[in-house]
Order: sequence, then structure tokens, then C-alpha cells
Amino acid sequence: MKVTFLGTGTSQGVPVIGCDCEICRSENKLDKRLRVSVLIETKDKRMVIDSGPDFRYQMLRAKVTDLDAILFTHEHKDHVAGLDDIRPFNYLRKKVIDVYATHRVQQALKREFSYIFSDTIYPGIPQINLHTIDKDPFYVGVNKIIPIEVMHYKLPILGFRLGDFTYITDAKTIEDAEIEKIKGSKIVVLNALQKDSHISHFTLDEAVSMAQKIGADMTYLTHISHNMGLHTAIEKELPANIRLAYDGLSFEC
Repeated sequence: MKVTFLGTGTSQGVPVIGCDCEICRSENKLDKRLRVSVLIETKDKRMVIDSGPDFRYQMLRAKVTDLDAILFTHEHKDHVAGLDDIRPFNYLRKKVIDVYATHRVQQALKREFSYIFSDTIYPGIPQINLHTIDKDPFYVGVNKIIPIEVMHYKLPILGFRLGDFTYITDAKTIEDAEIEKIKGSKIVVLNALQKDSHISHFTLDEAVSMAQKIGADMTYLTHISHNMGLHTAIEKELPANIRLAYDGLSFEC
């Protein structure tokens, strides 16, 4: 299985018009982050977790020419806004894209993209197959996926485990029973928004503490805001098996 970070930033972590912070001034490409998303390629499927506002450019930048499925963690715009841009895969590959989401997230998609679900089918609209998921394991092709419920402040959302890989974003707390589902993963991704306290996201220290509790061989931190600081500076503060992810980073798992 190959994993590629399509984006590792947040709506407060992408280049901002008029911003003169050190991140926007940085010439280091590791500080240039699009909204958080990850591409997973297995023997039989190519899927992404979340399709935010940067989805189209992320697909172009990563030279993704085919897609089978989208897994949604939750319904916030920075995670779902790019759903419309699956159209080229519908058209060029003559395929319908499988979308996996909880009932609550599906209701949000139907509000945001009502034309996709209209009884009157307009030519050229995105073509999707909706699959309802919850906390029970499910399959995408031959790939078993274990949902991990985490709390995004008071909103329960999902992370996902595929074999030895677990992906968690937008978490503030994770119950012990859900942590047990993660343990044994060789590679874990956790969100780390900034150093200062935040109501709905792990801080850097909280993410490091959670990573050490889980005990994976390697943990990558994502969903990084401008307030975190420069990539090279933060990397020096981290344990050897905890790294900042960056857009375009790939690994086999």
C-alpha cells in the first residue's frame, strides 16, 4: 500500500492573501501546505480521505489519473468542498465514484451538493455511489477499513485504519477503546494544529503525547496551521519517530 499526503494544512495553514507571516514568506516548499487530504493506493483500489477546497489542484499536482473512492472523516467545508471535482474521473474513466460517509455527513453533502442528489439528473453532474458507514469495519474492494471515532471538540468524527496504517485528523480527544483499535499500527498520522491550546484540535504537545501512547514505529503530524511555525524549526523539537508531514510525502506501508 502506498500513501501520499495531498495536503497537510488547514484553512489557517494555506497561503493567505495579504499575510506576511513567516510561513507565507518562507521559500521552503515544506511550508507550503494545501488543505489536509491523503491518497491511498492498494493493489485493487485508489482512494482519498477527504476532498477539500484544494482537491482539484491536489489531483493535478499528484498526477492522479484514476480514482475509485472517497472516505469522509466529517462534514466541515475544508474536508468536503471539492467533491464536485470528481467529474473528470466520471467522464474520462466512465466510472461512478464510491463515497463512504456516516449518515450525518451524507445529510450535509445533500445540503451542500443538492444537485448531485436531485431527482432531475442534469447532464455532467458528479456521479457517486453513497455508502453508509459507522463505527463498524467495512470494505473498499478487498481492503478492510476500521473506523476510529475521535472527538473534534463535541463533534464525533472518523479516522480510518487500513492494515498497518492509521489516519486521524481534526481530533481533540480519543477514548481509550478507540486508541486500542489504533495500537499495532506501524505508521500513524495525527493532527497537530499549533503549539498553543485549541478547543477542537490537538496541540503539538498533545499530538506527541498521543503518538507516544499509541507507540507506532512512525507518526506523521498533519493539519498544521501557520501558528505552528517553520517546518525545519519544529522538526528539531520532535522525537526521532515523530515527524511533520508535508505535501507530496509518500511512503509504503
